[in-house]
Amino acid sequence: MFKELDPLLHSQLRLAVISILIGTEEADFVFIREKTASTAGNLSVQIEKLREAGYISVEKSFKGKMPRTTCRITPAGISAFEKYVDALHSYLQPK
Repeated sequence: MFKELDPLLHSQLRLAVISILIGTEEADFVFIREKTASTAGNLSVQIEKLREAGYISVEKSFKGKMPRTTCRITPAGISAFEKYVDALHSYLQPK
């Protein structure tokens, strides 16, 4: 039986953001933008959707005079990612 894929994580960019954060626990906006090759505007929208879902936390600060946005994966985000990967496995190895 196939498990339902989380529609929030089924977006390529949102899945990429979560995947980066799973491996690093936290990353700043510039790093994520570079790794995903996304536009700042699109990435901002997708980060906000993940934040609203409780999958990541977002902290805005300054490094010197430069604004810095840091994203961290939350326990809910880790759980959602694990469930998503488990659901993918159900498609790869149907019972």
